[in-house]
Amino acid sequence: MTLPHSPITCEYMLSVAVIPQKMSLSHRENMPSQGAQRSSWKLWLCSMGAILLFLGSFSMLIFTFLPLKVAKEPCVAKFGPLPSKWQIVSPDPPCVNETSDWKLKILQKGLYLIYGQVAPNVTYKGPAPFEVQLRRNNDIIQTLTNNSKIQNVGGTYELFTGDIIELLFNWEHQVLKNNTYWGIILLANPQFLS
Repeated sequence: MTLPHSPITCEYMLSVAVIPQKMSLSHRENMPSQGAQRSSWKLWLCSMGAILLFLGSFSMLIFTFLPLKVAKEPCVAKFGPLPSKWQIVSPDPPCVNETSDWKLKILQKGLYLIYGQVAPNVTYKGPAPFEVQLRRNNDIIQTLTNNSKIQNVGGTYELFTGDIIELLFNWEHQVLKNNTYWGIILLANPQFLS
């Protein structure tokens, strides 16, 4: 079964995707035709465009109608930059608990945003290679190895009660702790979490 398609829409998609915009119409008219092979190629390109459009629309519908239980009270924790310590705003019962510098324990399952900034100490000349890791239960979530610029760390993660999250430095003198921090925000408690 072949899907009906509009030649104008497919021609437009083909011209935008394949032919550079700087070419004039005379260049397009004088391009060699490959007959049936070119028609099947255009049909394939149009079909792929339609499939991508459908998948994009479908994923938007899923996220729009997915039952989410948004966090009613703010639950935020931030550590650094130094000399500050953990700053925690949490509902009762709390969603996180500090275990030590740069380390937290998750007390409520949910969807969390982890964010932060790592400022390398460019004057550090020690033998240990530069490496900063964001970890969850000793499993590496993210590793930073570029010591030439300030880098962002974090992302959105599904976390469970008892998870330990920490920002770990290969050597403490490799980062400028007065310009390095990380934090976590409870976004939602999705009902589909197990």
